[in-house]
Amino acid sequence: MNSYADVWKLVMERLRTRLTDTTVNTWFDEVEVVTMEDSAFVLHCSNTFKKSVLEKSYIKYIKEELKDIFAADLEVKILDDDLLEAYHGARPDHPGGPEGSDGFTFETFVIGPQNKVAYAAARAVAEGTSNRAYNPLFIYGNSGLGKTHLLYAISHQRRKLFPSHKIVYIKAEDFLNEFVELIRAGRGSEFRAKYRDADLLLVDDIQFVAGKEQMQNEFFHTFNSLYEAGHQIVLTSDRPAREMPLLDDRLRTRFEWGLMTDITPPDYETRLAIIKNRAAVMGLDLPESVTTYIAENITSNVRQIEGTLNKISAFWDLEGKQLDQESVSRAIQDMLERSSIPTVPVIIGQICKYYNIDEETLRGKSQSHEVTNARQVAMYLIRNMVRISLDDIGREFGGKDHSTIIYALKKVEKQLRSDPAFKETVNELIANINDR
Repeated sequence: MNSYADVWKLVMERLRTRLTDTTVNTWFDEVEVVTMEDSAFVLHCSNTFKKSVLEKSYIKYIKEELKDIFAADLEVKILDDDLLEAYHGARPDHPGGPEGSDGFTFETFVIGPQNKVAYAAARAVAEGTSNRAYNPLFIYGNSGLGKTHLLYAISHQRRKLFPSHKIVYIKAEDFLNEFVELIRAGRGSEFRAKYRDADLLLVDDIQFVAGKEQMQNEFFHTFNSLYEAGHQIVLTSDRPAREMPLLDDRLRTRFEWGLMTDITPPDYETRLAIIKNRAAVMGLDLPESVTTYIAENITSNVRQIEGTLNKISAFWDLEGKQLDQESVSRAIQDMLERSSIPTVPVIIGQICKYYNIDEETLRGKSQSHEVTNARQVAMYLIRNMVRISLDDIGREFGGKDHSTIIYALKKVEKQLRSDPAFKETVNELIANINDR
């Protein structure tokens, strides 16, 4: 391994094969490696709530992966900011942008046809050359396509050009956790001052506010305060506002006031450029045949491309094998399997098998409770796993209209929140689809 950071990258890759993407993205996203001392692997997590969850539920998985890598039992320590301050003798400072974002600038963002509008808009916002039509800037697209990279890049560029500006970056889930904690502690004014005084507010994964009434109300007033003051708001989401069934209409309208632009999966040429760019940064000298092989086979998103290169780097360090197409193929076999996005027919087939319904009935007009329930679950899974439009989903089910699809999505989302047995059923279906 080149560094302890490389070890942690390998651990994360392995954890993604054992835990769901949602689990990893939710609880591990703010963890960074500090060092390895004696028989302990030392990590840092600023978010104390996430730190407590990691220590309670997930530290055992980290230990197991470290034992597999080093063939020895290692303790795992997770430090919060105070403990890290004591460890280093100084509190961590990240003036250029969100913690861990140093490499995510406009210069390291690979531009292609699928993201050039989002890139140009983000750059205009960062440099203060956009007009009110770009406020808010709403960037949407599937996970792993570069939305967070653009948020970090905006923060870095704005900080460089306007050092006095107050810039606030937050993930929507953390916005919720912080709001709940401070309100319970009677420090609501402190919370509001933090966000409503910002010159630039960057919110990642804003779709998480949907369905949370109190949080939506708070964000509504935060949005209004910033907008009326002429301050910039940038939001990212996995879908456009109009396709969030549980989003308050007041927020939906405001999210659509400015510029909405999407990012789609990179084409072959863009993937090739990303691979070469990232490999150069990592010091990997990849043969052209290997670069082409990765670009042809890892197709779903940028994050998966980066994960693939991290795994190749670790494989190279650990095994000392030559980086030819055959060895690379063996090293990233699990990545190749995960790069395949399920199709509509696969999801329909698994739903029919699970509910013991034939496909014609599921796609048809039957209004029986069992068929309707299965059909609504199918619509929900297609929307969340394949990401086709609502109109396209309607066409898969005999031309059902936009409002019918919205109703189905809303009903499934509500039931997932209130019915643990139903949630288990949906999770089982997702596992079946992914393991097909």
